[in-house]
Amino acid sequence: MFIDLNRPKLPKTLPQYLSPREVKQLLKVTQNLKHKANLIIIYAAGLRLSEVINLKVSDIRSDENHIRIQCAKGKKDRTTLLSPVLLKTLRKYYKQYHRPHYYLFEGQFGGQYSVRSVQNIVTNAVKKSGVRHATPHTLRHSFATHLVQNGTDITYVK
Repeated sequence: MFIDLNRPKLPKTLPQYLSPREVKQLLKVTQNLKHKANLIIIYAAGLRLSEVINLKVSDIRSDENHIRIQCAKGKKDRTTLLSPVLLKTLRKYYKQYHRPHYYLFEGQFGGQYSVRSVQNIVTNAVKKSGVRHATPHTLRHSFATHLVQNGTDITYVK
């Protein structure tokens, strides 16, 4: 015998995001170029954590001003913006870190950068800057929110 009970609806809360001033503060306290490049690419391109660590050097399309993301969430490919500030930072990073071969961000001994390392970068930047709680996904939400606030069509952001 089965009883058909409806589950209570979960409340839909808005995601947390940082103000542009708080994002600048996070970037200002981060001195390591690799760490700063990680923060900037998450914010300026709106990438997920898994997309950052899986990003390859060949995915940066500087001539077309976009970043190609392969096998993102739902195993879908997509493209995102490549801002001039991000491109400048990535070029500086690429030269300083001896031209990474396969992945854009490689670990200390080569290979793929770890998820935990990126999480630690954000955590340390939050502690140093005094910004309220933030995660890599908070930076992603901030990217989308700031685009909408600046007049970008929400269907384009989606």
